[in-house]
Amino acid sequence: MVETTNIVTIENIAEVLGKLIVVAGIPAYNEEKTIAKVVLESQKYVDIVIVCDDGSKDMTAEIASRLGAVVVNHKQNLGYGAALQSLFKKARELNADVLVTLDSDGQHNATEIPRLVKPIEAGIADVVLGSRFKDAKGTADMPLYRQLGVKVITKLANGSDKNEVSDAQSGFRSYNKHALSCLLMTESGMSASIELLRLIKKSGLTVCEVPISCKYSHSVGEKTSTENAFTHGIGLVMNLVKLVVEDRPLSFLGIPGITCSAIGVLFGVWLMNLYARTGEIETNIALASIGFILIGIFMVSTAITLYAITKVSNKVH
Repeated sequence: MVETTNIVTIENIAEVLGKLIVVAGIPAYNEEKTIAKVVLESQKYVDIVIVCDDGSKDMTAEIASRLGAVVVNHKQNLGYGAALQSLFKKARELNADVLVTLDSDGQHNATEIPRLVKPIEAGIADVVLGSRFKDAKGTADMPLYRQLGVKVITKLANGSDKNEVSDAQSGFRSYNKHALSCLLMTESGMSASIELLRLIKKSGLTVCEVPISCKYSHSVGEKTSTENAFTHGIGLVMNLVKLVVEDRPLSFLGIPGITCSAIGVLFGVWLMNLYARTGEIETNIALASIGFILIGIFMVSTAITLYAITKVSNKVH
């Protein structure tokens, strides 16, 4: 009689454990000094650790692999958003029930992973956002200029939404299997965090926030100069504006475009009245009329084009 042995693999681990499979996803770029600690700490609270090595030039990928992490390699640096896309894809391939994302520079506390998983296990939320602003401890080591910057970006990201989040830039988040299948990102840079919030809202996913701590004394961000942080913030705001315009082109381009055209027409009426009385054409008024009308036409046509593209894209997906 031949005896058979069940071999535990990544593919059948859910069946063997008989519970939700929790995966940690870690985007990393040149983090050989911190990646070992982040991987080892995360392994205590999850079943599988995935590291996306985003084109690192150091030993980040080798260290993570030797410690037992599943490593996804990018041949070149593609950006934070691209790394998240690869982590989401790999988590889906591994049939993960929960994906927890955290940064590779050690600023997130892996011991708080269960805090982000519990609401999903309890069926309370599809997505759990770790917030540094839910508890005073979360911003204890956070520079004031960063607090201000994150709050401004968060306010812009929330817009008029009644269900506001308190931290739009936190990378410490968790997603259930349904959310993993719904959230298909396109942004490759840091604005992916904001894009995810917009996709979450569009998909009608249930969201909750939990307080988290943050260790800025060990974060790469602390090495960044104020000038770079300012440039980074401006880039995020510009990307946020782009996402908002793409999301609601008729509101953010169409209405202002119609307004500009109307102003141009009013200038034109004023010009004709002056010409009727004086027989002379006021060049400045004529230029203003033409300028406003042209800008208005451009904005309206762009709004209509973006709206059509969005509709077609939604049908495809």
